[in-house]
Amino acid sequence: MAIKRTRLRAADSRVAALEAAKSLLLDQGPRAVTLKAVAQRVDRTHANLLHHFGSAAGLQKALVGHLTSAIIEAIGAAVEDARRGTISYEQVVDLIFDAFGREGAAALVYALMIEGDSAPIDLIIDSIHGLVSRLNEGAAGRPLPQMAVMLVHAAIGDALIGDKLTERLGLPRDIGRALVLEQLAAMQQIPPED
Repeated sequence: MAIKRTRLRAADSRVAALEAAKSLLLDQGPRAVTLKAVAQRVDRTHANLLHHFGSAAGLQKALVGHLTSAIIEAIGAAVEDARRGTISYEQVVDLIFDAFGREGAAALVYALMIEGDSAPIDLIIDSIHGLVSRLNEGAAGRPLPQMAVMLVHAAIGDALIGDKLTERLGLPRDIGRALVLEQLAAMQQIPPED
């Protein structure tokens, strides 16, 4: 008996596949993001996903782009909100740490680096560069590139080994975020959060 599948527009099918890939990434880690697993989650064929992404590497690269654009957009909006005083810088730091941790960006970056595929890493770096350049306009005197490096390094490290490191050292789990916030306050001459 043939399986009847609902016909989706190409763009909708691609987005559904990327959301399924993100879900697999968060639930099971980077190795779970395969064409077969994504196809099963979105009730599509392996051939359908090959048509959209070309290969498993193409799917992973598209996932990086999908995650990166959402994260960059959210961070950019949060920084603008913090500048207007509608949210705190602590909330911006939390958003960045959560993007690399809970949203799976650090795990995906790590997996891609292990595989030696620099194209997705370049996409992430180019996106961060674009955001910093945009935010740097009108922010004279603030060391935004240095702050971005510190934040990204800290968020990736926290996402990959923060749980075990803080536990082993007997420190509170959120110490990394607190230390970054202190450094940001010192770099920007903003009052630290209470």
